[in-house]
Amino acid sequence: MHWRKLLRVLHRDIGYIAAGLTIIYAISGIAVNHIQDWNPNYKIEKSTIILDSLPKNATKDETVVYVLKAINEKGEVKNTYRSSPNELEIFVEGNTILVNYLTKEVKQEKVNSRFFLKETNDLHLNKPKGLWTYIADIFAVALLFLAISGLFMIKGKNGIKGRGWWLTLIGFGIPLLFWLYYYL
Repeated sequence: MHWRKLLRVLHRDIGYIAAGLTIIYAISGIAVNHIQDWNPNYKIEKSTIILDSLPKNATKDETVVYVLKAINEKGEVKNTYRSSPNELEIFVEGNTILVNYLTKEVKQEKVNSRFFLKETNDLHLNKPKGLWTYIADIFAVALLFLAISGLFMIKGKNGIKGRGWWLTLIGFGIPLLFWLYYYL
């Protein structure tokens, strides 16, 4: 088999496998690139409720039970903390609750994972480690193969000896220019 034909077959088949991984990494990459605008892993909902009353002379534990019932929070209490004489913090899985004894104000900050995005970001950032590290390494080598083999797939003026050379230089030049701009 001619080497260029073998290159096309390998490029095509490896490209199909890499396509799914590339889509996952691209979605995650876009999400993580905009981390200053939003949290790509978690949706944070803040709310404030003013209770009609709080129990008088109640213990901290009694107050916790009362507040959780009043705001319809059914999660397991992880911890509580008296941050000041007038405030009580209640930590429930996925919810931080701040109770103000003077104003009867209850502030909540609920944290929920963003379905699909959190998982793709974890994979992109290699949080699972172990086997995933090897899969990510194989993917990186596959991308390297696709990039290099793609350079030699087309002959003539549109290939690497013509227009392809200049386009490849532009591809190297873009990150190089940003590197020079930001780090020098």
